[in-house]
Amino acid sequence: MKIATWNVNSIRTRLEHVINWLTENPVDVLCAQETKVVDADFPLAAFTDLGYTCYVSGQKSYNGVALISKTPLESVSCGFEPVLGGAIAAPFDEQKRVITGVLDQVRIVNLYVPNGSSVGSDKYTYKLNWLAVLREYLAKLLEENPKLLVCGDFNVALEDRDIHDPTGREKEVMATDAERQALRAILDLGLADAFRKFNQEDGQFSWWDYRAAAFRRNLGWRIDHHYLSPPLYAEAKSCIIDKAPRQLEKPSDHTPVIVEL
Repeated sequence: MKIATWNVNSIRTRLEHVINWLTENPVDVLCAQETKVVDADFPLAAFTDLGYTCYVSGQKSYNGVALISKTPLESVSCGFEPVLGGAIAAPFDEQKRVITGVLDQVRIVNLYVPNGSSVGSDKYTYKLNWLAVLREYLAKLLEENPKLLVCGDFNVALEDRDIHDPTGREKEVMATDAERQALRAILDLGLADAFRKFNQEDGQFSWWDYRAAAFRRNLGWRIDHHYLSPPLYAEAKSCIIDKAPRQLEKPSDHTPVIVEL
């Protein structure tokens, strides 16, 4: 089974890129983030023509997540509410950032973690609170799903080696101590980084700013992750970053990360 995560930065703008990539890389499930489209306008036909089924949770212009699967998924749900209830989830489910489904007993969770904007801002506080709710959500899922894969754009570089230049990172959103601690608290549930099982090198990134020729100069961050529960981590055969889509004209600023189980 191959599962990819990719922040596409608008599924309609990047549709040709995504369809071409899936044609050349027919993964079992593509977990897409930042689809930026209401559900009614998601370009379903382009994917059904390739034999994929789409499960979507979107909103206009911002956020949005989708599971694009070769095989129909089971137990699909969107947001935190189905697991945590409305009282906890309501403030966090207005933004469409969570979708999950089951394939061959593997519970796949696709996330678009808030960016946080700037340290100390309301959006930064929201991000930290969102991550705390995510921990509760995943803890509940793990009780019934020993095979859990959590992937997506986490908007957190967990280690200094995940940033091209970590100088001053303590004051930079996506790399502050508080964000890292929030993510580590989630991983302490028993989840492990699939990419680092196979690659310990510095300079491995999944996102590059559009500015300052960042991609050409490899001035990137590794913020797109696959985290696996112990049974899946043991089964994982590979995890790679595919840089090819980032080289295209008018690409997403992120590129796919693919895990094979």
